[in-house]
Amino acid sequence: MPEAPKDPLSILHDRFMDAMRAVMGEALPEGASPMLAPSKDPKHGDFQSNGAMPLAKRAGQNPRALAEKIVAALNIGDIAETPEVAGPGFINIRLKAGALSGALAAMDTAALGVAPVSGGAKPQTVVVDLCGVNLAKQMHVGHIRATVIGDALARLHERLGWKVVRQNHFGDWGLPIAMVTDAVKRAVEGRRLSLASLSLEELEKMYRRAQRDCEADEGGLAAVTRFGLGPKAEAELGAQVAGARENLARAQAALVALQSHEASHYAVWKEISRVTLAACFAAVGRMGANVTDEHTAGESSYAEELAPLVKDLVDRGVAEESDGALVVRLEEFGIKEPCIIRKSAPKGVAGGGAGGGGVTGGSAGGGFLYATTDLAAIRRRVQKFGASKVVYAVDGRQALHFKQVFAAAKKAGYARLAGGGDAELLHAWFGTILGEDGRPFKTRSGENVKLADLLEEASQRAEGAVREKNPGLPDAERRAVAEAVAMGAIKYADLSSDRIKDYVFSFDRMLAFEGNTGPYLQYAVVRIRSIFRKAAEQFGAGEAGAASSAALSLEAPEEKAIALELLKYPGVLRSAADACEPHRLCGYLYELAQAFSTFFAACPVLQATTEAQRRSRLRLCSLAGRVLADGLHTIGIKVLDRM
Repeated sequence: MPEAPKDPLSILHDRFMDAMRAVMGEALPEGASPMLAPSKDPKHGDFQSNGAMPLAKRAGQNPRALAEKIVAALNIGDIAETPEVAGPGFINIRLKAGALSGALAAMDTAALGVAPVSGGAKPQTVVVDLCGVNLAKQMHVGHIRATVIGDALARLHERLGWKVVRQNHFGDWGLPIAMVTDAVKRAVEGRRLSLASLSLEELEKMYRRAQRDCEADEGGLAAVTRFGLGPKAEAELGAQVAGARENLARAQAALVALQSHEASHYAVWKEISRVTLAACFAAVGRMGANVTDEHTAGESSYAEELAPLVKDLVDRGVAEESDGALVVRLEEFGIKEPCIIRKSAPKGVAGGGAGGGGVTGGSAGGGFLYATTDLAAIRRRVQKFGASKVVYAVDGRQALHFKQVFAAAKKAGYARLAGGGDAELLHAWFGTILGEDGRPFKTRSGENVKLADLLEEASQRAEGAVREKNPGLPDAERRAVAEAVAMGAIKYADLSSDRIKDYVFSFDRMLAFEGNTGPYLQYAVVRIRSIFRKAAEQFGAGEAGAASSAALSLEAPEEKAIALELLKYPGVLRSAADACEPHRLCGYLYELAQAFSTFFAACPVLQATTEAQRRSRLRLCSLAGRVLADGLHTIGIKVLDRM
């Protein structure tokens, strides 16, 4: 892969490390750093390295003498003046006049200095597993992170030139799905429900009711018999158990019907899927996440692959029987717990159905599990889609599951690339969304907060804030701005937090127009765009075009500071994608917005002393605005012209 263009600070870091290795040799300790930082006093230069002093102390040398040796070994003449050693061993560096402006001018292209990872050849493919909704269930607050983080990771890779395949792993198969399908089918046949007017809210109620109806209180019936609680209790519990057994048998028959695509069951199931996904696409579309029917792969799409996959694993000795179940042992990967790919059948059950949590289908020896489907998914994503990298945006509670599945896929050869080696399999796991009480975010009644309700409340709150900030906006524009602000606020609050950490959901904090928030960054872009509207009013419509090719004059410390910040952008994009950590890009965008604010306050733009200075500063404004807008688009946040 070609490297992203480096900013002067990164170049200086690498050159200092080379010089330190040349001077210290094998005595250079692991983790040594030149400790480069911008100079606090511009009179001493642009940067200062303090790394010689801790090195000298560790090596028992004079720090100033060691600093002079490092300077003598430095090769930075192409970008900096000869460094000066000051005090006990500080090394002051001043960039050459044209080095910074030349690097910035080279970055000032449509690509903003971002080189594609493919280097112009056939792009590499990454599959991003995101969203992950379940049939007959409404999306809730817990779906925000899998959707927002997954979409941001997909966008990051797209920005870097990857071919991205999104996959919404839709939970639409197995016994619980057969339960609700049977319940809906019987309600339609009994004319208690119209399939044409089926709502997701009603579906979710039926899903829960169908599961309860299949839960036999076997323990309660046994207790009644054991403790002799009387014929009335025995009759009541006996009726409940008999009814639940009957419902479960009917659901198992419905599962068989679904597996064979029997017309009446299959038609009902298809409509339930359509209703569920329509609501899903509406919610994620409102958030600005790119998840569509094209990206959705239900567990049902793997159903015909599971039995052949298990046979393949058994035939090649990858899987073995253990206590009636089929497992893939993973000790060679340092994992004690085996990956179970088919559970053991209950006593007296010959097969043909599957029950219990985590089961996605049936087989003659018991039920397939989520791990079986995930192995099939990895095989499809690597072998069919050609992915060299597969990223799963799924919460941290699934860490062991994915650790096992990834290892099993490699052992089975399902992650093997055509050119040799294995695809990179990454679990981009995340923490929990908390309420302001520090507990998992729930309604007052203890239920999950519905995503649609949450998004609507955010939009209404944002409209109030926008009305207060800009009362002159027409109603339609105010509503559009409020919607963009609300969705940006929710997404940025999630993405700006290190994904592995829990974060507190607070409307007041995320909708604030000050601080490290989405609205603050959106407003930074609006502010820059307003500068160009004013420039056109004062100096003519061609001023922006003239500024785009103006010579960059970076004399003031604030001009240098924002230039250095801008030059970090390509490297930040690459590191955020490599680590699957969108918060790195969010942090950078916030720092850039702050650097711009400092620059704008200290360096008059439209009131600059000369035309050349005005146009140079307008070019800096333009580049800052474009980088901010590009970065926000890369994490899926809409930019605006007015707020």
